Order: sequence, then C-alpha cells, then structure tokens
Amino acid sequence: MLYDTIVGIATLRGTSAINVIRVSGDDAVTAVAAVFRGRDLTTVPSHNVIYGHIVERDAVIDEVLVSVFLTPKSFTAENVVEISTHGGYLIPEKIVSLLVSKGCRVAEPGEFTRRAYLNGRIDLSQAESVMDVIHAKTDAQLRLAHQGLDGSVAAFIASIQKEILEIVAAIEVNIDYPEYDDAIVMTDRIIHPKLREVSARIDEAIAKAATGKVIRDGVKAVIIGKPNVGKSSLLNTLLGEDKAIVTEISGTTRDLVEGELNLGDITLKLIDTAGIRETVDPVESIGIARSRKAMDEADLVLLVLDQSASLTETDRKLLELTKDKPRIVVGNKVDLGKNSDPVVGRMIDVSAKHKTGIRELEDEVHRLFVDERVVASGEVVIANARHIGKLKEAALALSDSMTACVARLPVDMIEIDIRRAWEALGEITGESGSDALIASLFSRFCLGK
Repeated sequence: MLYDTIVGIATLRGTSAINVIRVSGDDAVTAVAAVFRGRDLTTVPSHNVIYGHIVERDAVIDEVLVSVFLTPKSFTAENVVEISTHGGYLIPEKIVSLLVSKGCRVAEPGEFTRRAYLNGRIDLSQAESVMDVIHAKTDAQLRLAHQGLDGSVAAFIASIQKEILEIVAAIEVNIDYPEYDDAIVMTDRIIHPKLREVSARIDEAIAKAATGKVIRDGVKAVIIGKPNVGKSSLLNTLLGEDKAIVTEISGTTRDLVEGELNLGDITLKLIDTAGIRETVDPVESIGIARSRKAMDEADLVLLVLDQSASLTETDRKLLELTKDKPRIVVGNKVDLGKNSDPVVGRMIDVSAKHKTGIRELEDEVHRLFVDERVVASGEVVIANARHIGKLKEAALALSDSMTACVARLPVDMIEIDIRRAWEALGEITGESGSDALIASLFSRFCLGK
C-alpha cells in the first residue's frame, strides 16, 4: 500500500483487564517484531495469535498476545498487527512510544477505518456504521447499525442508483444515436413514469427514516412546568434514581438536569428544567431562560400539570406556548385528587411519587415516535441523518426532473437533474463526494478506530 505504518490504542485508556494496540501498514509486522520476544513474527501466517513479551532492550514491558493479519485479509486490507496487553495507562503508552521509535506514526482519529474505506474493503456507509455499532445502546440501534455494516444499506442505495442509470443510459442512446430505428425514444411520456417509480421508492425510504433516526439518535425530551409541579420527581421516577433534588420549596431546580433511559427501541434523553414563572431572582431567571432554550431545541415536550389543583395562569400560558410542538401533557399528583379543568388534547395521568401511570407515559412516547410496522418489517431502514439528507436531495432532484418532463423540456436538460439525484445517492456510499466530506466524517471517529 502507499501509506506509512500507523499505530494507535484501540481501547479506552485507564485501568482495565486488557488494552489493545493496533498497528497497520506495510511495515506493521516488522515494526512489532523488532520489539517482540518470542516467535519470529515475520514468519507467522495470517490470522494467528502468538504469545510472547514486548521488550525495550532487555527489559520486559509486558506479557502479551500478538494477532497477525496479513494483507488483504485484515480490517484495513493492509498488514495489521494487534497487541493485547494488560490494562493501565503506562504499558500501552510505552509500547506505542517503542513502535514510534521503530518507524510507526501515531494514527489520527478514525484513520484505521478510513484506510479500510480508501482500500476498498468497506464503503462510506459501512464506515459510518462502525461507530453506530460501538455506540448502540438498544437492540434496535444495533440492528440498524448492522444493516449499514453488513452492506444492506449500500445494496439498497445501489439498487436505486441502478434504476436511475438505466434511465440515463436510455436517454444517452437517444441523444447519441437518434438515427437508430430500434433505439428507445425517451419522450417525456416514457421518462416520467420511470422517474415516478424511482421517486416513490425514495419517498418510502424517507418515510421509514423518521423512525430509523429516532431509533439511532434517540428522543430529546424536555420536562417543563411551573415550579413545584413535580418535574424533578417525574425525572427521578423515569430514570429510577435520585438524579434531581426534590423539596417542597418552589424553584429548587435552578439549572438543567439530564439523564437517559431506554424505552424499548428508543433512547429517551430527558432534561429537567427550572420551573417557569415570573421571578426577580437573577439565578432563577438564568435557569428559566435555559429552560426556554431547551424547550425550543427539544424533540418532545413533557408539560407537567398539577392534577390536584386548578390550572393557573402559568399553566395556561405553557399550554399555549407548547401547542405547536410535539408534546405530552402529564397530569401529575393524581394521587391527591383530580381537578376538572379542561385541557386541550390528551393528558396522561401519573403519580410520580407513587410511580403510577409511568408505563402509560412511556407507551405514549413510543407511540408518537416509533412506527411499529417499520420496526417489525425487518427491511432496510435509513437512520443516519447525513444519509437522510442525501435521500431528500435525490428526491428533490427527481421532482425537478419530473417537472421538466411535464414542461416538455428537451431530454438532455431533464437528464441533468436525474444525474444530480444519482450523485446525491452516491455520497451516501462514498461513490461520489468531496475529499473534505471524507475527512470531516472520519475526524469524528475515536483514536485507534
């Protein structure tokens, strides 16, 4: 390969049972062999694990297992050596320094995966899915990540691109060889139905992607309400721990308190906020300002009302303020009684203190954001926000091309928008796209990956 040899720690730094150091490049085997006491690594066949010691001069640094993977059958498609050492801070750092002294270079974030992509072992969607697998917190997240990692997403995108290229090829025949009597004449009446079919597939994928994105990224939910309505109690009950301070004193929560929980297929990212009310307290005012900002940025608002008392003016203002956002109205303190004030829309009755109604609240969140038919179908679901954006670009380009068909523009002009759709889809897999895009994506990876 045309690259130098790189080294990186592939596991989290700190006290642990083991650490793994990864080396990749033409000189990976010889570099490690130079600091290894044991069997001659340069004679070891691919996919073998060898016991020995890493040494500096005659001093043993650690007892290790060394795994050898020879090109092209490795993660990067280059020569790769992985050293399993004892955990800790000092040992892996000393080994990395030793390897640097033997000609290796410390890897940049995501450089191993980037080499796998550049060497053609994986496409860009698979590379991004590596991080999705690492960060998966639910079974559903892991299933979606594996769809990207095993190439299912790339195969789905390629099938749509193939349909688009067939249309382009037919147009090119008509443009280049109009004298052929047997050439299919791509009039607007022929192009338009084909474009409509492809567009329908993309629209269906975008519709499913709404559920996919929620499963992958979770739902950011902000809990709001007037002071002392039970917001912090609700947060603690949902999380199953005493995350927020709860007292009878109004305005206890002055800043945002956050936590996460898994609701079946989705991760709910909860934010407890300062109670919203008029106040002259400068610290509380800052907390309320942050509450309003969190509400604006949230995917879901959990508006908490006190069921045991009549609605106040603040309650009514909050109901009006959140009416156009995805929200669930939570009627807390139902154990103390239930007022008869009408509330627009559905309200979930709960008692955060006695942990009643919580399951109904969780089910309502799930119902709002997850299409069970999509989850149960087992079909390919696009979940990555960048991929969804490219699908939408392709859909817009095809819409423009169909508009051009209706306007009966020349087929070579229609072809411009069709090609634009193909290129947008190609950016999902990396078939098309700029070097800046590739560099940006891999810079988000962790070291050693």
